[in-house]
Amino acid sequence: MPSKKVIILGASGSIGRQTLECIEKANVHEPGIYEVVGVSVHDNHESLMALKSRYPKAALALSGCTQAPKASGIGFIGKSAIRDLLQATEAHLVVNGIMGSAGLEASYHALVTGKNLALANKESVVMGYSLLETLAVDRGIAIIPVDSEHAALYQLVQRIGSPSIQEICITASGGPFREWTAERMEGISPDEAARHPVWKMGRKISIDSATLANKGLELIEAARLFHFPEERIRILIHPQSVVHAMVRTRDGALFAHMSLPDMRLPIEIALSWPIEAPSLFPSLDLVDKNLSFFNPDTEKFPLLGLARRALRLGEAGTIAYNAADEVAVHAFEGGRIGFLTIARIVEDVLERDWSFPLLGLDSIFEYDAEARRIAEKAVMEREK
Repeated sequence: MPSKKVIILGASGSIGRQTLECIEKANVHEPGIYEVVGVSVHDNHESLMALKSRYPKAALALSGCTQAPKASGIGFIGKSAIRDLLQATEAHLVVNGIMGSAGLEASYHALVTGKNLALANKESVVMGYSLLETLAVDRGIAIIPVDSEHAALYQLVQRIGSPSIQEICITASGGPFREWTAERMEGISPDEAARHPVWKMGRKISIDSATLANKGLELIEAARLFHFPEERIRILIHPQSVVHAMVRTRDGALFAHMSLPDMRLPIEIALSWPIEAPSLFPSLDLVDKNLSFFNPDTEKFPLLGLARRALRLGEAGTIAYNAADEVAVHAFEGGRIGFLTIARIVEDVLERDWSFPLLGLDSIFEYDAEARRIAEKAVMEREK
């Protein structure tokens, strides 16, 4: 059986590193099942050289630099590096582990070039899913969610069938501050916000988990990926992070997807798709486990309610939500605003008119740029 050829975008990040771990473990178990044919990093040249040593046949892309040392073997450099890598490299699957809105263009080019897409980049769905879905349908290829919650929903929906589902639910650990008072949260530092109690993730996504903006983005993702109205999507706080998603069927039954909180599990599923391969990682044992669930405090964590508002505004509204959050988190990390001001910046941006149609990739980036401009102005007005 020929190897499945895989390109990994954002290979030096959390998702990229764990994807490579999954591939190497699978290749020990079944030699040659996967072949890494391409990797990209943003500007971590040292990491890219280490990847070159591990995967000497893989095409290399360095997207955040304009030049690289001679004889480095890096074939694709600069703004167009990822697009050029995808166009020049044959692969069965692209794993998009790029963080932030920069991942959207990578998702677009992966699909344009006819490759199945394992998608860990939330912003691709939040900013431009209708565009991506049209490309996938037209080319007969798949978008496979890698987020633990959406990977869980994907499996539940495939097994049960959308017509039978009345309500879907995604869970959140609640972050490190779920039991803090609003007054105490005023003084949270960036380092405190970046320490997630359960998951090992990048700094930006950890801060988003602390504000619950991450769950707001996942709410938007769930509505788009599964064509489900937001009023029938529920969010529950579940500190143990064992139940990742649930669906309630029309007869009232509740079906839960449970596994250990380990991102390698949904990555493993996406790599083997459409085959259900046996997992090579530890599985969940419920003995001696106590599981608890409760409703989120949307007054203390307003970014959840703002995500629902953004969804009701349409695609331009969710683009604005994402852009405003990125600007606000960057300002928070730079010491310009406090933790609770992140949500106020997003609210300021959503107060504007976002009733614009999505006309293509260019319009997405236009709306994104406008939202960032408004958010930056709001940061300046609210600076410490």
